Amino acid sequence: MTRIRRGCIARRRRTKIRLFASSFRGAHSRLTRTIIQQKIRALVSAHRDRDSQKRNFRRLWITRINAVIRARGVSYSYSSFIKNMYNRRLLLNRKILAQIAISNRNCLYMLSNEILKEVGCKESTRLI
Repeated sequence: MTRIRRGCIARRRRTKIRLFASSFRGAHSRLTRTIIQQKIRALVSAHRDRDSQKRNFRRLWITRINAVIRARGVSYSYSSFIKNMYNRRLLLNRKILAQIAISNRNCLYMLSNEILKEVGCKESTRLI
């Protein structure tokens, strides 16, 4: 069987891998086998951290909304606010509500007051 020379193809493949690892330190940016292992590890970490980033931002938005709502009235909580919003079919996601809470608190106060008024009216009719 004849010998196949594949120097340029292998070099091109290794160069492509090295471009990914150019910012790594030490042997992680020089040795091909180590570069491949570090590339796999980096991609796994990136995938995992994208998911955790989504969780962290959702927690941040919920904390901001809860802080603004509780600053106005002590008896009103985040969970009851969200429940009452869904009952009224005011479908605003938490990201938008958190931006409203930071930039324009009066708007969020108006929303919560309207919800409280309607909930208060419903509860008073139930008692009768």
